[in-house]
Amino acid sequence: MAIAQLSGIGTLSALAKLGDGLQNSPRMPVLFIGHGNPMNAIEENVYSKSWQEMGKKLPKPQAILSVSAHWITKGTKVTSMAKPRTIHDFGGFPKELFDQQYPAPGSPEFAKLTQELITQSHVQSDESWGLDHGTWSVLLPMYPAADIPVIQLSLDYYQPLSYHYEIGKQLSKLRDKGVLIIGSGNLVHNLGALDWSGNSNNVVDWAQEFDIRFTDWIDKGDYASLLDYQKILGKTATMAHPTNDHLLPLYYVLGLRQKGESITYFNDRFEMGSISMRSMVIGA
Repeated sequence: MAIAQLSGIGTLSALAKLGDGLQNSPRMPVLFIGHGNPMNAIEENVYSKSWQEMGKKLPKPQAILSVSAHWITKGTKVTSMAKPRTIHDFGGFPKELFDQQYPAPGSPEFAKLTQELITQSHVQSDESWGLDHGTWSVLLPMYPAADIPVIQLSLDYYQPLSYHYEIGKQLSKLRDKGVLIIGSGNLVHNLGALDWSGNSNNVVDWAQEFDIRFTDWIDKGDYASLLDYQKILGKTATMAHPTNDHLLPLYYVLGLRQKGESITYFNDRFEMGSISMRSMVIGA
C-alpha cells in the first residue's frame, strides 16, 4: 500500500511539473500509422496526402511522443536531447531522401516526465538516437514546420506483448496535456514476401487474413486475442510478422484507448502484397 501511494504521489508530482510547460487541453487523439516505404515522406501519394490532412484536421499538439518500429533496444529508452538528429536508417534510396532533415526540437523535460509516468519498467534517458524514419517520414508531411517538440520511446524487443500494452496505458495522462502519441509501424510487414510486379491487387492470403482478424479483434476490444495472436494465428502470424517490431507500436496505441472511444481507419490497403498500410485514429 505504501509503495502504491508513493508511486501515485510521484505521478502527480510529474504531472504538476508538466503543467509548467504544457497546458491542460481537451483529450488528444492517438494515432497508429502504417508508414511503409520511406519514400512516402517526399512523394505525393495517397499516404503522404492523408498525413497532410491529418496534420490539418487534428488539434495542434503541444508535444509529440512517437513509438517507432525502428528503434529496437534492450530495456526501454526515451530520447532526452534538446535537438534530436534526423536518422536516415535505410539504404538504396535516392539522394533526395537522404537530404531530408526534420529539425524539430526535443524536450528533456518531457522525456523526464515520460520516464516518471512509466512504472512498468525503469526507462533510461538516451542522447544518442534521435528521430528515425518511422517518426520523421510521417511527421514531415504532417507537420512540415517541425516546430513541435518530439521525443521517441524505444521498443524493448525482449519483453512480452503485455509489457508494451501496459506502458501505453500508463502514458494515457499525457493525452490531457496536449500530447499527440503516435505508434508507427505496419499491421502486416513481411519484406521477404514483397510482390515486385507493381500489381497492388496481388495480396497474399495470409496477409489479408491477418489484417482482417486483427481489425476484428480491435473493433471488438478483444485484447485477450490481440495479446495471444501468435498462438491463435500460428503460421499466419509468423508470415505476417517474421519479426514483430512493426506490430509492437500498435500495442501502445491500444493501451491508450479509453473505454467507449471510437476508432476510424484510413489507408486501409496493401502495398506490394505483404505490407498493410492500415492506419487508425482513436478518439477523434
